[in-house]
Amino acid sequence: MIQISLKAARVNAGLTLLEAAKKLGIGKDRLIRWEKNPSRVLPCYQRIISDVYQMPIDYIYFGI
Repeated sequence: MIQISLKAARVNAGLTLLEAAKKLGIGKDRLIRWEKNPSRVLPCYQRIISDVYQMPIDYIYFGI
């Protein structure tokens, strides 16, 4: 299965860094760090990201 990066998933959802961070309830700096190193995203946030980006969790690469 092909997975897309966290940044690509955000862009596909039509969200800017600020918009996505607000919807996820985190700061934009944390989102930037996650996009650079997706393995740092905790599983509970992976589910939230999947919901906010309207993309199945299996389609997003979290470095696992």
